[in-house]
Amino acid sequence: MNERNIAVIHLPKKRLEERKDAAALARYYNENGADEILIFDHSDTEEECNNSRSLIKEICRAADIPVKAGGHISCMEDVKKVLYAGCSKVILNFAKQSNIDLIEEASKRFGKDRISGAVDSADIVSAPAELVENYVSEIIYLDDLQLFCERVRPLECNMEWSEFKLNAEGLVPVVIQDHYTDEVLMVAYMNEESFHKTIETGKMTYFSRSRQRLWTKGETSGHYQLVKELRIDCDCDTILARVSQIGAACHTGSRSCFFQEIAAAKYKTQNPLKVFENVYKVIADRKAHPKEGSYTNYLFEKGIDKILKKVGEEATELVIAAKNPDPEEIKYEMADFLYHAMVLMVERGVTWEDITGELANR
Repeated sequence: MNERNIAVIHLPKKRLEERKDAAALARYYNENGADEILIFDHSDTEEECNNSRSLIKEICRAADIPVKAGGHISCMEDVKKVLYAGCSKVILNFAKQSNIDLIEEASKRFGKDRISGAVDSADIVSAPAELVENYVSEIIYLDDLQLFCERVRPLECNMEWSEFKLNAEGLVPVVIQDHYTDEVLMVAYMNEESFHKTIETGKMTYFSRSRQRLWTKGETSGHYQLVKELRIDCDCDTILARVSQIGAACHTGSRSCFFQEIAAAKYKTQNPLKVFENVYKVIADRKAHPKEGSYTNYLFEKGIDKILKKVGEEATELVIAAKNPDPEEIKYEMADFLYHAMVLMVERGVTWEDITGELANR
């Protein structure tokens, strides 16, 4: 733990550093060199605890780095809520016997790699050593944390600039893509100096041909591009940068520079996540703006029990279809099941981002 750059957030919200909102604070730590975020919930009431859990969810959505949370944990349901909020690990306080009693059950249910223990001193571990060894992935010594300080996070580079094929100006074009959505955000150019600065800082830096100088994306707007991956094409003359885009990529304020349509053919997107998101948006719109005769609105009007009944029925029909060797029936029933599952998601305020985030953390 000593070599890690640890950012700590204390909840409830009134304890947030400089009263920044949770997501903004998480993004700040994420962009400025933190290796992980530890959250400690000091809630005194159940209402405060529920608010804190919502904030933990916001923090997990905003940060690409691991988020671990503890505090106000007294039962397995509390452990589940922390992990389901998107945390990579739950932190069990070894100063509390009730937390020690949860170690084995929590580890067996969610996996040893999802369980951390916390103690006040390296000399005091109140949990039995055998229990810790078998069911805890790490111990966090609270009085020995190397707390957050701003720093750059350099990248490991597998190629030299001399291996790239440059254009007549001595530059390499760079296509910038959102690592989460695969959306193409912009195109820019790098020279050798901007390439090395990108590697050294982990933030996309380019060479401006109009101004004849280096510029780090976001240096004035705050809309930084944090590098997730750099790839070179087969001819070694174009770089693909997959980034985490903070704010807008375009100087106009648009998310992407490619927002002006020139021509388009009619087509149905086959990108699975796009299809899920589009259907989800239609369902959410039906809930917000009811349409007469809509089956989706019928389900919302009947309420959660009707929705759950339909999800159960569709799941059963899917099981029956799976006994049929013809995959076409499975496709049909799976689509029905997923549609009704999305109605449930909208009803309960769960997004596809929540689901994919949970899967990514497993």
